[in-house]
Amino acid sequence: MVIEKFEFIAVTLSIIYVILASRENHNCWYFGIISVSIYIYICLDALLYAETLLQIVYLFLSFYGLYSWKKKSFVNESLENTKVFKLKISEWPIKKHFTYITTFTILSFSIGILLNSFTKSELPFIDAFTTSFSLLATYMTVKKVLENWLYWIVIDLTSVFLYHERDLHLTAFLFIIYTVIATFAYFNWKSKSLNA
Repeated sequence: MVIEKFEFIAVTLSIIYVILASRENHNCWYFGIISVSIYIYICLDALLYAETLLQIVYLFLSFYGLYSWKKKSFVNESLENTKVFKLKISEWPIKKHFTYITTFTILSFSIGILLNSFTKSELPFIDAFTTSFSLLATYMTVKKVLENWLYWIVIDLTSVFLYHERDLHLTAFLFIIYTVIATFAYFNWKSKSLNA
């Protein structure tokens, strides 16, 4: 019962986080910090060790994201003018995607082998996949790389299965919502990047 209450709070905060992130609102990171803090406990309880580690990394990345987004959008006021510096949406070339996908596939498989061999982790290879690629997608989000949303769509759909299998149905539903939001966010960011 306690886990379900924590899960409900974490899901709610996570939805707020992703909606604000899709709108490039730096306040998203505050909601991210609180939700991942709760998910550390939830994932540990569900024996999802790679996901637990991911939530810990998310915590640090959320602080970095907050710093990065706020730093890049500060207002430098002088006596006569005001300049606004904002981190812009960028795109990666296909070759860079190929390199990262190859690297993170190898990383996922390696982590899956370790989890399968040395822990009681449930669904170790799927856990490793979502964890590894979520790290990459989070980095891309922090750097405002447009394609982060495409990565999130694949990760989110995989996570629906992962969390459903661990009887975390609210969290599985959260990842369905994430998939929808990520789809809209991709087109929103694409439109903004074309109009910049």
